[in-house]
Amino acid sequence: MNVLKRNLVTVLAAVLLSLTVPVAAQDEAETPGSADGAVPSPPSNVTAEDVPWDKGDGAKLTWDAPAEAEGLRYRIEKKELAEDGGEAEWKFVDLVTDEQTTFTAKELDHTRQYLFRVQSMAEDGTLSQPAVLPSAFQSERQLFFGSRLYLLIIVLVFCGSVVYWIRHARSGKEIKVRQIAGLEAVDEAVGRATEMGRPCLFVPGIQDINEIQTIAGITILSRVAKTAAEYDAKVEVPTARSLVMTTARETVQAAYLSAGRPEAYNQDLIYYVTDEQFGYVAYLQGMMVREKPAACFYMGAFYAESLILAETGNGIGAIQIAGTAMPAQLPFFVAACDYTLIGEEFFAASAYLSGSPEELGSLKGQDVGKVIVAIGLIIGVLMFTFGNIFGAGTPIGAWLLMAVNYLKNVILT
Repeated sequence: MNVLKRNLVTVLAAVLLSLTVPVAAQDEAETPGSADGAVPSPPSNVTAEDVPWDKGDGAKLTWDAPAEAEGLRYRIEKKELAEDGGEAEWKFVDLVTDEQTTFTAKELDHTRQYLFRVQSMAEDGTLSQPAVLPSAFQSERQLFFGSRLYLLIIVLVFCGSVVYWIRHARSGKEIKVRQIAGLEAVDEAVGRATEMGRPCLFVPGIQDINEIQTIAGITILSRVAKTAAEYDAKVEVPTARSLVMTTARETVQAAYLSAGRPEAYNQDLIYYVTDEQFGYVAYLQGMMVREKPAACFYMGAFYAESLILAETGNGIGAIQIAGTAMPAQLPFFVAACDYTLIGEEFFAASAYLSGSPEELGSLKGQDVGKVIVAIGLIIGVLMFTFGNIFGAGTPIGAWLLMAVNYLKNVILT
């Protein structure tokens, strides 16, 4: 009986051994590992915290490296949790070196929750068991976006310079503004028209009142109308937009009132012609040939009609003063007119003519901003030049080129 029991135990042991060995061999074959079958140790203590001063799209992950971390890399994955409690698939985020135990995940949605997991990866690609973040993480949108701090600095510098110069002007101290020849010639042009007994023509461009150049032109119209009222000259203002006509009438009426001659104001001299570009220009050209105004002012936004108007005025012998911010039309005005307000001069006319401390201070403060921008451009050009001289392979060259790319792709965009 004992012999029978021993034989039965031997047979059962052999059967179990025959079933166990293939399974173990199969498990060993299917388990990812290196050539010697070693699986890297996983990291531990994975934590996530919100990135400060961001727009709610970042999470800073930290973990503890395993004891044998030499030669290991870390594979990071994320999974978005659905609002109904469901889970999406794990998505690859990045692969970092063994020297790193922190990583900042970007492009997150601050309205969603996420899980993160970190796996050790051996040199042959063997992955450890994942270390998963214990609880879901949700980022928060901050009050200030730290990576855009330079914008705050720029705004403070520009606004600070404007406020400083306004206070400087209000205190009674003189602010020197460069003379603008075209504006200084307004009195001369209107005086010549008065002596010749011929009218002045003012064209406020062909755009509507929502165009900033039209507004700048109307500002200059105020000075021209006031001078004409003092000299008892006639100012004719044909417009291409009805709202511009209404604004021009109010402006000229206020100018005549300011000059002390409200009874001389005639609203019929300020009228609407047509919205059609070349229909409007054809009327102006015919009127200039018939009435031969002694002074022509072109102040506003112009297109192809600029050369037609300037050549017609030149042909009748009028003094012509033009001002526009349209770069393509400036050459025609410069060639055919006596005086031309170019770009910034045109927009600075209101401050130049009024002498208001607020406007003069704003003008001076903007000049400070332009100087800062010019210095920044010069520094950027020098950094790019020396970065290429040293080469991207050198530390200083790489740093200079990186700074130029930041200036171009972040600050200037």
